[in-house]
Amino acid sequence: MINKISNFVTRNILVWVILCGVIGYLYPPVLVKLKPYSDWLFSLTMFGIGFVLNIEDFVYVFKKFYIVLLGTLAQFLIMPLGGWLVGKIFNLQPFLKLGFILTGSVPGAMASNIISYLAKADVAYSISLTTTSTFLSPILTPFFTYVYASSFIRIEFWKMFLSILKMVVGPVLIGIMIKNRFKNKIHMLLNIFPAMSTIFIAFICGLVVALNKNYISSSSLVILVAVAMLNFWGLGLGYLAGIIYSLPEQQKRTLAIEVGMQNAGLGAVLALKHFSSETAIPSALFATFCVITASILAKLWSKRNTLT
Repeated sequence: MINKISNFVTRNILVWVILCGVIGYLYPPVLVKLKPYSDWLFSLTMFGIGFVLNIEDFVYVFKKFYIVLLGTLAQFLIMPLGGWLVGKIFNLQPFLKLGFILTGSVPGAMASNIISYLAKADVAYSISLTTTSTFLSPILTPFFTYVYASSFIRIEFWKMFLSILKMVVGPVLIGIMIKNRFKNKIHMLLNIFPAMSTIFIAFICGLVVALNKNYISSSSLVILVAVAMLNFWGLGLGYLAGIIYSLPEQQKRTLAIEVGMQNAGLGAVLALKHFSSETAIPSALFATFCVITASILAKLWSKRNTLT
């Protein structure tokens, strides 16, 4: 029963993100109270994700090192550039430009692994790409944020580096170690942790909406179009990268999903911690939008797979 509920929660991440967004917009005080705990919420999210990973996932990275490297390069070359381009094209205010650059510079979303499964893509490849980009994020996320945003705002590289180590890498490693140390004792509870991560990500997105209700209501259309453009940029160029790399169809799909979906929860928390609540808006909206488009794409691909 517990596993069924946990799987239901995890598979319906979009529902919880939208629900918390609506609550944040209609009843901001309910979620604003969570702001002092946003770091902890995200750390617990990544701790839960550590329970999803297995030692075999790291073995795959080394066995398929070449295609994992190519996929990771695509992730961090395509999306930060896309975030910067969106800011330029729409002539956004500096805090929103920074928000889109942050959204593009974070690693892939763990939800992409579920979407890859639904899309009949290569799930092992998806997990390896997400894992690799996550562990590289303490260096690459502040690096690309600095490259694209330092011309108009001060970027404190080492502070961001330490924040990501504490909120991402540390909790993931602790989750992996506890899972492998007590696997036989807690195996019945393993599905609870991804569900917990899903709920906490939804809370973070709702918190950002709650903190920016007035701004979102006055300029949401422009930001939504920019979010859509960044998402389509990632999905399209991710698939194109798969073609250039001569990957099989399953891995092309995986790369499109991996590049097009970002760990926007991390972008939102970094924005709240190091910049401003307004800077977190693109990440919060992207978290919702990328799940919608990737889910639709997965549905189309799964049907095509069935027909063939």
